[in-house]
Amino acid sequence: MPNRSMTTPRFYCPPPLHASTKFELPQAAAHHASRVLRLRVTDEVRVFDGIGNELHGRICEIVGKSVVLEKLEVCTVNRETPLNIVLAQALCSSEKMDWVIQKATELGATEIQPVQTQRSMTKLAGERAEKRTQHWHGITIAACEQCGRNVLPKVNAPLEFRSWIAAMGDAPGSKFILLPEALTTLHEQPTPQDKAILLIGPEGGFSTDEMELAQQAGFVSVRLGARLLRTETAAVAGIATLQTLWGDFI
Repeated sequence: MPNRSMTTPRFYCPPPLHASTKFELPQAAAHHASRVLRLRVTDEVRVFDGIGNELHGRICEIVGKSVVLEKLEVCTVNRETPLNIVLAQALCSSEKMDWVIQKATELGATEIQPVQTQRSMTKLAGERAEKRTQHWHGITIAACEQCGRNVLPKVNAPLEFRSWIAAMGDAPGSKFILLPEALTTLHEQPTPQDKAILLIGPEGGFSTDEMELAQQAGFVSVRLGARLLRTETAAVAGIATLQTLWGDFI
């Protein structure tokens, strides 16, 4: 049978969040509860604040656009992986990027860094980049509501590859770049220390200059099998492999 706590509707509410007798859901959560899920008075729900806290309560009032909860009790469960995974994803088409961020959140990534590479099909800067970052943040919220995570992964604004890779030279952690021609696999690497940074290329792959810069910054070239993977497939497969080797898939 499914875990009842995992099937109860969950809603993100910005912190601070604490146990109380009554609590009104934020507008977006209230709309989702009453208009999308069509929940009713006495239905049980859970709310979380994105920084680790989760509460259980039930709906006591639905009036117009307002949804009020009562009898909120702390029921926090730690669903975070022990492995700190940072996904550095080369920008790809909007739908693919949305999908990658959704699945990376579900799989337990703690940070996502979109990267503008030479062969990225999508170019983002200025106001467009800000709007897209906010959109991605919303995707992580929805994914956490679905998968049970109480901590939102950090989604950074897109950075140009050279700027980002320059800062990676002194960054702590184990650094991996997925390349189909690599001679080694993740299975052959030592257990990551501090964090695992996984760099995924765009649809057209990294340029020669980008691969050299990554290796100079300490990234180890690894492959995932003998097949050429799409960028969105590589991201999901890479995180799943990290989780299987050193995270909470074992």
